[in-house]
Amino acid sequence: MNELKAESSKEFLKGDKVLWMAIIVISVFSIFPVYSASSNLEYIVNNGTTTGHVIKHMFFVIIGLVIMRMVGMIKYEVIGKLSSGLLLVTIALLVFTMFTGQTIEGASAARWIKIPGTPVSFQPSSFAYLMLIIYLCRYLTKKIKRDRLPIENIFYIFGSILLVLLLVGKDNGSTALMILIVSVAVLIIGQLNWKYIAGFIGTSILAITLFIMVALNTNLIGGNRVHTWMSRVEVFLNSKQGAQVEDESDKAKNYQVMQAKAAIVHGGITGMGPGKSALKQMLPQSASDFIFAIIVEEYGFFGAAFLIALYLIIIIRIVMIASKMPAFFGSLLVLAMGIMIFVQLAVNIAVAVNIIPVTGQPLPLISYGGTSMLVTYIQLGLVLNVSSRIQVFDEEGMGKKQSIEEINDIA
Repeated sequence: MNELKAESSKEFLKGDKVLWMAIIVISVFSIFPVYSASSNLEYIVNNGTTTGHVIKHMFFVIIGLVIMRMVGMIKYEVIGKLSSGLLLVTIALLVFTMFTGQTIEGASAARWIKIPGTPVSFQPSSFAYLMLIIYLCRYLTKKIKRDRLPIENIFYIFGSILLVLLLVGKDNGSTALMILIVSVAVLIIGQLNWKYIAGFIGTSILAITLFIMVALNTNLIGGNRVHTWMSRVEVFLNSKQGAQVEDESDKAKNYQVMQAKAAIVHGGITGMGPGKSALKQMLPQSASDFIFAIIVEEYGFFGAAFLIALYLIIIIRIVMIASKMPAFFGSLLVLAMGIMIFVQLAVNIAVAVNIIPVTGQPLPLISYGGTSMLVTYIQLGLVLNVSSRIQVFDEEGMGKKQSIEEINDIA
């Protein structure tokens, strides 16, 4: 009977067990800082109750773990083949969002779509980002080392990236920049010719510069947030000069960063203890974008170091899985998912400690909010999916890395 239970547990935790454990520990831990920080939503934003928010968060954690396991049950090759169709669906949702998008909790950008008949809203940009990267991984795998016409790369690769960037960037500049960075990384790892990559980077820089100049000096691009981006960069640069800020408007713009830094300093080495943050009521977005600052305040340097160590374990296991996977598509897909998670993690922490300007990026697996959390679980589900196939490839005598001919047979 005990052996049957052990086998059942082993089957549920299919894939890399160390990665599973790190994900579960972070997921369970996330409940405590969200419960503490969400009191800001109740008492300051006047939105719901702390208990209601933590129950909602726990619901998304459970759903996320279930989705992660379900993703592991589908062959990742099948997901790759479906990616082009799913990318078109998410692009259609992005277009729909441009006309019907809603704001949530006072956000100034319309990024959410509400599901009719329900109180549930989601961000299409997060799913479009994921589908784009999966699509790129499969396309590069199918076409690796093949002679392709320039028009193929322009249309199928760069056209797809720029279309998503255009639709996302108008309302969400930080996510658009992350999409660009991760896409370029995938193109490099996917062995696309360097002349195409260099040309794409140059074109992107030119396009971004032109977009900003037009948005700042004309009214041709309505509803853009370029002025907000520039203001955040200006506030960040001023905060780095070390000068005393006298202007009240500048103080207001720098308020989030000042409170986040105060929370981190207040936490010290050992922290104030779970639920004992003194600044969670004064720090906007304390349950989402700035939750790392609350974690440091309540759990101290040691708690933050432990959390970062868990994230590092996840990243290291992802690299190990990619290195062991003989199938090029599986290896590239795992690395791409790892880069996406790492970039989001690095951006969130960098904002909290004032290394880069303020952006609205959540802390993976921890920040309060459903869409980003579910996307992260899907990403990790794909990684676990690939890790569970490594042994199968070995058993089929494919332990060596695939040849170019084998890679090109993926489709």
